[in-house]
Amino acid sequence: MASGKEIKQQIGSIKNTQKITNAMQMVAASKMRRAQDRMAASQPYAKKIREVCYHTAEGQVDSTHPYLAKRDLKRVGIIVVSSDRGLCGGLNVNAFKAALGEIKGYRDQGIDVAYCGIGKKAVSFFRRYGGEVLASASDLGDAPELNDLLGSVRVLLDAYDEGKLDRIVIVSNEFVNTMTQKPVVRQLVPLEPRSGDEQASKMPWTYDYEPDDPTVILNELLTRYVESQVYQAVVENIACEQSARMLAMKNATDNAGQIIDDLQMVYNKARQAAITQEISEIVGGAAAV
Repeated sequence: MASGKEIKQQIGSIKNTQKITNAMQMVAASKMRRAQDRMAASQPYAKKIREVCYHTAEGQVDSTHPYLAKRDLKRVGIIVVSSDRGLCGGLNVNAFKAALGEIKGYRDQGIDVAYCGIGKKAVSFFRRYGGEVLASASDLGDAPELNDLLGSVRVLLDAYDEGKLDRIVIVSNEFVNTMTQKPVVRQLVPLEPRSGDEQASKMPWTYDYEPDDPTVILNELLTRYVESQVYQAVVENIACEQSARMLAMKNATDNAGQIIDDLQMVYNKARQAAITQEISEIVGGAAAV
């Protein structure tokens, strides 16, 4: 059994750690509320432009835009969104597992995969995992701007336009509530009809375009759609990160308290044993005299 002094040192060290985790929990709770506000502010635009693009894809489009036309899959680009920092539970690990499952599914079909990592954890993960990383973005902070992501998104869209990619998907965490965040995989381009059956889902409506060439408008609309979906995934992932970190730090603080209680009991037993031994020695010495 460790001495009372050693146990006291352990208790003091764990108490210091508990203060740190408690402070991190409160900071994460404060940042979580702001992150949720930013997520809620960007959701209406992302939702509306997604509806408009789906509505356009399901109608009678006069021009076959590259972002609407299916291709034979030879190479897929996967965007993985993660956090820049750790200590947020299994948030990043769950996203990486979902990405690896998607990658395995493509590779089993003989389809090549290229990557784009958003967040330091995703960038370092793909460096260890291997493979071609087309683009990356990190150090976005707690309030990222769209301009911070445009470069990475543009690299993938240019590769798609040049025929180097046949599909672009994004893997990120979806904010369900403060207690629950789940990884999701979404296909960005080509945009598929919501029903999944391209022929059966074609609706009778058509659009009149100004200017007459719809390609210009569709190109601008669908590019903004992809950018908005990536940005929404990033701000939503930040809200997930702060929620997961708050819960992880709360669990760490509670676990530290439990360990302190256990060590305190061990310390009391050791102290009681030392006192009993001292009394026995005094009684034995007195009897000998």
